Amino acid sequence: MHSQKNFPRTFSFELFPPKTDAGMEKLQHNVRKLATLNPTYFSVTYGAGGSTQERTFSTVGWLRSLGLATAPHLSCIGATRDTIREILAHYQNQGIDRIVALRGDMPSGMGEPGDFRYANELVAFIREETGDHFHIEVAAYPEVHPQAASAEADLRNFKRKVDSGANAAITQYFYNPDAYFRFVENCEKLGMDVPIVPGIMPIGNYTQLARFSDACGAEIPRWLRKRLEGFGDDLDQIRAFGIEVVSALCQRLLEQGAPGLHFYTMNQAGLTQAIWRNLGLPTGPENPS
Repeated sequence: MHSQKNFPRTFSFELFPPKTDAGMEKLQHNVRKLATLNPTYFSVTYGAGGSTQERTFSTVGWLRSLGLATAPHLSCIGATRDTIREILAHYQNQGIDRIVALRGDMPSGMGEPGDFRYANELVAFIREETGDHFHIEVAAYPEVHPQAASAEADLRNFKRKVDSGANAAITQYFYNPDAYFRFVENCEKLGMDVPIVPGIMPIGNYTQLARFSDACGAEIPRWLRKRLEGFGDDLDQIRAFGIEVVSALCQRLLEQGAPGLHFYTMNQAGLTQAIWRNLGLPTGPENPS
């Protein structure tokens, strides 16, 4: 963990583009609350094969209209070089200088992956097209990507992204901090020297969390799963316990040198705000207009 202590801390909040006007109103309400915490940036997800492209653009545009630092996700599966080139130019024109570069999932029914097969190819293309304009974040998997052949192969894949020009990484969420510490140590042994920011998933709905975790390969430790199951449908108890557990996780990560935190907010403010308060992190005085 020695390398991580040398980087300035970044705190960021991830959003997904809403599908409805009502969803957009809700997101805007919660972003105004989250903005008072003065995050380094807000990231905005991008659907498989660019399936949410227009909604991503509109969400990013609204964030920029408030003057909020924004890091759009950009996934390459199903995309062409020309498409990616156009998107990069669009973001440059908006004054955006941070990108989260991902491989992405193959959309159902799509037969060809497009011009890019892996995220390292996207990172290299962004560098070829835009030089050092963008600060590029990539994904990391302390508990191993579910499609990786092995932990060693997954680590090599991550190194390829770093070697291609990535500036930093955001991890998949986890609840076992030792997995993160070991991952960082393994990266250090391979000579990688980039900030690896832990991804944090607040716990507010156990059924939803279990579904997400099964899909993405994030482990819910048995003790935590059993405690959450024991609350049944009592959402108040689940949320209170979740805030306690995730706050303790974040505290340990920061104390041992993690270079910040990236919250998967699910477009909600309350849980992230509660964890933020527990950590004693600073807040700002006003909401953006």
